[in-house]
Amino acid sequence: MVTTTSKHQYIACDPDKCIGCQVCEYVCSYTKTGEFNTYRSRIRVVRANEILITAVACRTCENAPCVIACTRNALTQDPKTGRIVVDDSHCDGCAWCIEACDFGAISISPLTRLAEVCDHCEDIEDGPQCVKFCPKDALELVTSDQRAQRARRKLVIEEVIGPRA
Repeated sequence: MVTTTSKHQYIACDPDKCIGCQVCEYVCSYTKTGEFNTYRSRIRVVRANEILITAVACRTCENAPCVIACTRNALTQDPKTGRIVVDDSHCDGCAWCIEACDFGAISISPLTRLAEVCDHCEDIEDGPQCVKFCPKDALELVTSDQRAQRARRKLVIEEVIGPRA
């Protein structure tokens, strides 16, 4: 089965802007746990090589593989927002959700041994704190369609005026 991102919003990173500072990880961990600890973050900075640095959070996939893989029905997907919800009373920390996620966007808490996934800071009025505090504006809350439209626009601009240095 091929994983496809959904019509729902997710946190996307522009690798052309990301500098790998990990502010997103620190802000996330502090917002969710009260401590500055990148291991407790629900967004991850990934360095693919010396040039490509990006951040990864839950992509709110259609027919989310993590939800399908959960043998205890601890993960569900909100039909309105696409966010993955973890029911701590059902999660046993088996990590099948981690195996199923093509984006590496789920983790097991080192303290509770339960699954953790980005919820876009749903309980905070001004939204995802990683997006708010990113010093390079590399993160945004978008849909796949919005992101594709921006990429097409960028290509058209580059064809007309040439690539930006």
